[in-house]
Amino acid sequence: MAKMAAAAALVREGREDAFRRLFRFYRQRDLRGGPDLRGVIDFSAAGDQVVSSDLSISSVSDQDAYRAGLRPVSQWKAYCLDGYPGFIFISNPFLPGCQQHWVKQCLKMYPRKPNVCNLDMHMAAEETIDLWGQSQEHLRSKGSSKREPRSLLEKLRWVTLGYHYNWDTKKYSADHYTPFPSDLAFLSEQVAAACGFQGFQAEAGILNYYHFDSSLGIHVDESELDHSQPLLSFSFGQSSIFLLGGLKRDEAPTAMFMHSGDIMVMSGFSRLLYHAVPRVLPNPEGTALPSCLEQASPSDFPDRSVIEHCSEEDWQICTKYLQTSRINMTIRQVLAVGQSFPDESRREREWDATSETCYHPEDGEVKWHKLNTDS
Repeated sequence: MAKMAAAAALVREGREDAFRRLFRFYRQRDLRGGPDLRGVIDFSAAGDQVVSSDLSISSVSDQDAYRAGLRPVSQWKAYCLDGYPGFIFISNPFLPGCQQHWVKQCLKMYPRKPNVCNLDMHMAAEETIDLWGQSQEHLRSKGSSKREPRSLLEKLRWVTLGYHYNWDTKKYSADHYTPFPSDLAFLSEQVAAACGFQGFQAEAGILNYYHFDSSLGIHVDESELDHSQPLLSFSFGQSSIFLLGGLKRDEAPTAMFMHSGDIMVMSGFSRLLYHAVPRVLPNPEGTALPSCLEQASPSDFPDRSVIEHCSEEDWQICTKYLQTSRINMTIRQVLAVGQSFPDESRREREWDATSETCYHPEDGEVKWHKLNTDS
């Protein structure tokens, strides 16, 4: 409780809203190495606010868990937070080596067309067909200098899947849809079922790509038409600080670490709470990559597994990327069963492919800026 009291004291000073103030506190970078992190909850250690969360073990067979690259649900370590009903934190339930598949998919497969990414707004269609192919040699030979030009993969900020989120209108629409990846849908369905949401349908995904200077602004995910289904969040790579607030921004948020492999589920009361990522942190183990990403994949996978072996060549490129980066997948169900989108004017439903701006969350707010694809 002393940790939380210290954090609360920070937000009582000044007139800035409580969430924004704590966001700026954790966002700060100074010569002394940044903010005091003692108030950040670590789910690997017991604390006053952290309690074990019951899961629906019988809803996911061990075989289906294995097919998704997950341990049996009976072995998962799941937690909830006092004061946040519907919030579930699952500490890395992935089988050894199976995070590699999802990292590779996020970097090599999911950015491919017909999926949409931020680079589409500023580059010709033929230039964004294969970001992986255009970046792999650069990443393989990349040094440690910050002055080196960035590859296209390193300029990637977001990718949308399924129903593509329109950053201008902040809406989804029936006429801007591409097939949702079947492997990611299966993973999401197993996690949702284990948390009590049988029948969850993965209809939209937003993948965010972070570097050490990145952040995700304060926001609420409310564009989905069905809020009875959970928001699923998967994290890979470097660690981050996640802030979970209340229904209003004047409620002080709770800070927690997210490490590679961790999953968060926001449902019920917690589904529409303010949240943000003020900071990406180097692996706390002190090595370039978390040890969970260095584990070898299983020698074989069960029948009908959605997990594929990641070649050494592909994983070499992935590890180069992850040494300074974090990937987050957020999966949502947009429509309730039998629900359809409201009839809107064609203009409201159009996807503006010629927009000169792209989404880039930084400095505590959702900001828009022109992307320099030459740097």
